[in-house]
Amino acid sequence: MELFGTDGVRGKAGEKVSAMACMRLAMATGIYFRPLSKTNKILVGKDTRRSGYMVENAIVSGLTAVGYNVIQIGPMPTPAIAFLTENMRCDAGIMISASHNPFYDNGIKFFDCTGNKLNREIEQEIEAIYDNDEAIEEAQVTGKHIGKSKRIDDVIGRYIVQIKNSFPKPLTLAGMRVVVDCANGAGYIVAPTVLEELGADVKVIGNKPDGFNINEGCGAMHPESLAQAVREYRADVGIALDGDADRVVMVDEEGEIVDGDKLMAVLAVHLKNNGMLKGGGMVATVMSNQGLGEYLDQHGLTLHRSAVGDKHVVAMMQELGINFGGEQSGHIIFSDYAKTGDGISSALQALAYLASVGEKASKAFSPYDSYPQLLVNLPIGKKPALESIPGIDVLMAEVEAGGIRHLFRYSGTENLIRILLEGKDAKRLAATMQQCEAFFKSELS
Repeated sequence: MELFGTDGVRGKAGEKVSAMACMRLAMATGIYFRPLSKTNKILVGKDTRRSGYMVENAIVSGLTAVGYNVIQIGPMPTPAIAFLTENMRCDAGIMISASHNPFYDNGIKFFDCTGNKLNREIEQEIEAIYDNDEAIEEAQVTGKHIGKSKRIDDVIGRYIVQIKNSFPKPLTLAGMRVVVDCANGAGYIVAPTVLEELGADVKVIGNKPDGFNINEGCGAMHPESLAQAVREYRADVGIALDGDADRVVMVDEEGEIVDGDKLMAVLAVHLKNNGMLKGGGMVATVMSNQGLGEYLDQHGLTLHRSAVGDKHVVAMMQELGINFGGEQSGHIIFSDYAKTGDGISSALQALAYLASVGEKASKAFSPYDSYPQLLVNLPIGKKPALESIPGIDVLMAEVEAGGIRHLFRYSGTENLIRILLEGKDAKRLAATMQQCEAFFKSELS
């Protein structure tokens, strides 16, 4: 059974992400990590969804049933789980979250003992164990071998200290008015605390989670709420997190959303100018605009492109010895400070850049003109291998002949195909998108 998508396991809570499925998946995970165990501890955190109670209890049951001890730390950002798994010397870490998805979905993300996300090969091994009834049955223990669980509520301080240490010590946020939208999610305590302790004048929205309002009309998925608040409070900048706080979207003082590629562009060059950029460039995904590559090239830097997903960005960064990368959508990785995308830490680096250059956000975060780009998420009924679709080679050749860069890929969590087109001629781009939509509607409906 194929469980894992682009970023862990994700689906509708109570259906794909059911109590039984979560318990069995936890057992399979415990079985996989058992031969690698050093401390017999696995860390479990979650975001603010109501279904998190069900999933958490099922995971604890599954892990303790195969002999693992569990540390539960409650609502916490995904990057905190990555950090604390290593910091607390756990064999693995588990984050219960469907990230930017609506409240009725939930998901499970996994980290190894070093705080890195699992690669596809490990995911496939866990899937194989999940499907093996005999392995699941034999791994369950009895008597004194059954694991135990304990809840720790004060580890949030360790993560706050870690994030604050990433902010340049000579700088302060004093005099900077910041609006932060926590998406009613996992960052609703950490983000305001860190910003206030660094001296910012902070206005907080999206910080009243009720189990159902995560990502609802707020956060990185709906930055228009943040934009309105920035204008209303005459703030210098706005920060929007997603439900598990591993993604950041920023808004300038005029209430305009900052392009994710442009944000990464100025941060990469800023790192270079301060002698902190390793590897002579950065890693982004195939979704990033050509304008980013051209801007980096002008500053003597190389853009490397990975597959979509921050774990693929991190893998390429490690392979190339690069310490900065990210996704256009807001997952930004400063590997000197975090093992995965960290919305709060990345926001702090952007604020440090603003404080150091002394410019308004609208100017500081707009260093070049992007190529026109269109992205459509098209609902479909089936997902055959793209290369097997009759006529797709002809379609791609026609698109490329028009000087347009294209990317066709299926969503890892929904019945969608994502169609990305990019080129210099906006009118040709729109016409080509209509052509592509018609083709995929015909072939995949």
